[in-house]
Amino acid sequence: MLRHAAGVMAERDAAYGDPAISMAAVAARWSLTLGRRVTPAQVVLCMLDLKLVRLAHDPSHRDSATDVIGYAALLPEVTR
Repeated sequence: MLRHAAGVMAERDAAYGDPAISMAAVAARWSLTLGRRVTPAQVVLCMLDLKLVRLAHDPSHRDSATDVIGYAALLPEVTR
């Protein structure tokens, strides 16, 4: 499962670029939408929450489990 998640993360890096830059861009947009500062780490934590809610609905959903692994691995990258 970890190897699969690493492969998915590599594919997404190729498709979307550096995830730290992407999470910073999402944080900037969410900051405007919410009218308060949102950090890239908060974006990652919120995405983890979304994936965990989906897993609570269907614990066998492999894509959501893969995304949880990916977002958890990304968290240290955006808190440097």
